[in-house]
Amino acid sequence: MSKLLVKSTKNSNQDGNLITITPESANWEYIGFEVYKLTEGQIFEQETEDKEVAVVILSGRANAATKSQSWQNIGKRMNIFEKIPAYTVYIPNEDQIKIEALTEVEIAVCKAPGKGTYEARLIGPEDVDVAKRGSGSMQREIHGILPEDKPADSLFVIEVFTPGGNWSSYPPHKHDEDNYPQEVYLEETYYHRVNPADRGFAVQRVYTDDKSLDETIVVRDGEVVIVPEGYHPVSAPPGYDLYYLNVMAGPIRTWKFTNDQDHEWLMK
Repeated sequence: MSKLLVKSTKNSNQDGNLITITPESANWEYIGFEVYKLTEGQIFEQETEDKEVAVVILSGRANAATKSQSWQNIGKRMNIFEKIPAYTVYIPNEDQIKIEALTEVEIAVCKAPGKGTYEARLIGPEDVDVAKRGSGSMQREIHGILPEDKPADSLFVIEVFTPGGNWSSYPPHKHDEDNYPQEVYLEETYYHRVNPADRGFAVQRVYTDDKSLDETIVVRDGEVVIVPEGYHPVSAPPGYDLYYLNVMAGPIRTWKFTNDQDHEWLMK
């Protein structure tokens, strides 16, 4: 199995955890990522410590609270593929988050180094930038939860919906060099969901110019691909719609990337 593929436990632990990625487990510096599935009435609690955190309500409804604020009955979509923009709670470092599940709830906990610049806030569906990107078989729908123009210290958080038969993160691009303003180093995780889930899959390639890294990974529902470097396009086979949650972070919070020159002609 590829070292870039992180499988879900499927049957969650007692605390509901399905996925845990830390900087140590990924052998990088910035991103932590976790997924939990909570039963109705179950409570998730966590200290943010030195991280800023974005908790995305992937599906279901919940109450949420930090040290200073609380929100009741947040979450609108009961299934990710309804494509309703998500509710997300942003929490700074040296704070805490508590989620109380009002229904069965799936949450993604996205982490990166925090500076305490911004207060805790709720990012509602009305705050999410929704746009089509690409054309033809490269078209996908982008939900910008924490894009570059929204306040955060380190985190980028983006949802992407790719129809079956289409490619995404395409033409291939990379952001693995600290060469601002041409390019910046950003680590990235892809949390994949496939519809229908029981038979579906996606294909993700991760490769560098010199092909010292060149992997083609078959990804199934609930799995994560980590991208420490290289280009990283994704394909959704016909008949299977693909969702992925992108988390990015690095030393500079800006998105400057380089396209694979072999395929840049497709932008024209």
